[in-house]
Formats: sequence, structure tokens, C-alpha cells
Amino acid sequence: MADTKRKPTSQSAGKVQPERKTVWQEFGAGASEDAAMERPVQELPPNQQQIRVQASRKGRGGKTVTVISGFQTKPETLATLLKTLKTQCGAGGTVKDMEIEIQGDHREKIMQVLVKQGYKAKVSGG
Repeated sequence: MADTKRKPTSQSAGKVQPERKTVWQEFGAGASEDAAMERPVQELPPNQQQIRVQASRKGRGGKTVTVISGFQTKPETLATLLKTLKTQCGAGGTVKDMEIEIQGDHREKIMQVLVKQGYKAKVSGG
């Protein structure tokens, strides 16, 4: 009688795969998010920050957006300020690259809210 069990082929016959060793790695590639290096943000009080408020249409398909820039605060502070501004203006908005963008032209309303909270803000641009 013939043996019914198949013998393993030479390719998969108990060969142990060697560990993959990293020979070269791009800086930061594959690093865990916890180990990511972030620049520390120096949080200044509102009265020491130079805030600029401007209306812009660049790269937005002709839609006007009010951009508030010049913040030197933590992202958490920006998020709470964004929520306040969105509520006061009745419009949507977001935080991008330490700048707040509010949909529509709300320069005067935003200036009032920022000054009320103690920021030194100026309208910039046309």
C-alpha cells in the first residue's frame, strides 16, 4: 500500500523565516504616535497676541471665508474659541494650521467677540 500522507515540499518543509531587520528607515516613518516629536507651543495670554482677521476667497471656489491667524495657544484653546465663534456667527468653521476659518464674511462680528475676550485683533486686507 502506498503512503497516503503527503510529505512537505522542500520550500515549506519546516523552514523558519528569518526576522525582518530594518536596515534603513526614514526619520519618523513608522514611529508610534506617542513618540512623535511635537514642538511645544508657548501659550500667551490673549492681550499679548497679535491676531489678524481677514476675508479670503483664495482656493475656495469663489466662496468667502474669514481667516483668523496669529494665535500662539494650544489646540484645545483654539477649539473652544472656534466653537464660540461658530455659535456667534451662525456659520461653520474649522481650525487649519493654527488658523481659524469661519465660513462667510464675518469680520466685524468676529472682531467684537475677540476684543470682548481680551485679544488684540486687527482687520487685515481689503
